[in-house]
Amino acid sequence: MLSFKPDFEEAKQRWLAFWHQELIDRPVCVITAARDDCERQPGPPYMAGAREDFGPVVEQVLAMGESTWWGGDAIPCYVPSFGPDQMASWLGAELNFGEGERTSWAVPCVERWAEAAPLTLDPDNYWWRRTLDFLRALAEALRGKMLISHLDLHSNMDTLLAMQSGAKLCMEMLDDPEAVDRAMVQVRAVYEPIYQALYEAANMGEHGTLGWVPAYHPERTNTIQCDFAALIGPSHFKRWALPALAEEAAFLGHCVYHLDGPECIVHLDDLCSIKGLDCIQWVHGARNKPFIEWMDLLKQIQAKGKSVWIPCNAEDIKVYHRELKPNQLFYVCGVKSREEGEQVLSWLKDNT
Repeated sequence: MLSFKPDFEEAKQRWLAFWHQELIDRPVCVITAARDDCERQPGPPYMAGAREDFGPVVEQVLAMGESTWWGGDAIPCYVPSFGPDQMASWLGAELNFGEGERTSWAVPCVERWAEAAPLTLDPDNYWWRRTLDFLRALAEALRGKMLISHLDLHSNMDTLLAMQSGAKLCMEMLDDPEAVDRAMVQVRAVYEPIYQALYEAANMGEHGTLGWVPAYHPERTNTIQCDFAALIGPSHFKRWALPALAEEAAFLGHCVYHLDGPECIVHLDDLCSIKGLDCIQWVHGARNKPFIEWMDLLKQIQAKGKSVWIPCNAEDIKVYHRELKPNQLFYVCGVKSREEGEQVLSWLKDNT
């Protein structure tokens, strides 16, 4: 039971059905809006907790959670992050913050993997200890109210990318692929212990977890990805990225894949071969045609046996529901009010 989600058990059953491509009464649909009796409070800014005291950040999280109507299958949650390269920082890279603190990045620290020290997780690493401390503070304050989503890890080749830079990694893949093989063995080996330590610090075992794409599982899940895939062809993807992603998916059991941009579509067949990868979050990217015009790709993904994440509004959802298989859908629907959200959920039930 979560006090911010009275129908938590009902939503849990729909999520379990989703992972098995089954329907109870409608597809899973994540909808949030302001509660009727109060003004919705904003959550903390991106990367909150990285440098400031945890207390005010936790208070903001609670205020956001309490003032939100978590409709449909939305699970009350907060996604902590110290930036996209936090995993690289846990493995020894220096973490820098951009002007205005809008993002952070790892300072490349590897010239060549052939000469680099082995990748290991130092339990006394500053950013690792701060991350665990932040998760423990959140877990204590949020217990019984809302969940902590697992982190956006940017693991596998994305970690190597952050630690070396794209140009140098691409060149080393050509000049010394065996060195990249060794680096990938090392970075793959730390995924499971890192996941588990974060899972335990955030007390995710009590009620389950979500990834930063808000798909819930009562045991464990996360969003996996390899954004570096946009820079490599199928043969390099098969050699280095695919085995790592398959390993992550097998460990998780159920997960969503973040497919970022048209350059990554070339890897779709390989991705859809991964067992345990259940759903694909297609992100069409800036300056490309809008999401709704990628219907053929969404149908192609479903035909390959995977579910699709659909960002939509109260009108567009009717188009997707008509065109796509309802048992392979995960809606995130934006609405202006609880009333509009309730209408969407009623329409889905009536038309499924």
